[in-house]
Amino acid sequence: QVQLVESGGGLVPAGGSLKLSCTASGSFLSVNTMGWYRQAPGKQREAVATITSGGITNYADSVKGRFTISRDNAKNTMYLQMNSLSPEDTAVYSCSARIVTGTTKLYAYDYWGQGTQVTVSS
Repeated sequence: QVQLVESGGGLVPAGGSLKLSCTASGSFLSVNTMGWYRQAPGKQREAVATITSGGITNYADSVKGRFTISRDNAKNTMYLQMNSLSPEDTAVYSCSARIVTGTTKLYAYDYWGQGTQVTVSS
């Protein structure tokens, strides 16, 4: 059973910082690309940042220069350091990871965490 568990959300004033974590657990062979996504009330889910297993990153224009995605492959954990937060960043943040499982045949699925609420007060 593969699980992704996020932590680190909360309430922060505008201009503040938060660091989210996402850890993959269970039985699997490898964790490939991981990413953070967010969904604000009444809006569609959007990609915030992604990172490959080799460390190549990609950011949404709205968070460039403020957010930093990173990962620790040894711990199967991904992080999102969020600085200079604004009320527009308020959303449920979810992590996703493409995880490879299997023995004689390999399977790659996209797993999702349960989400963590980030609220930025003005």
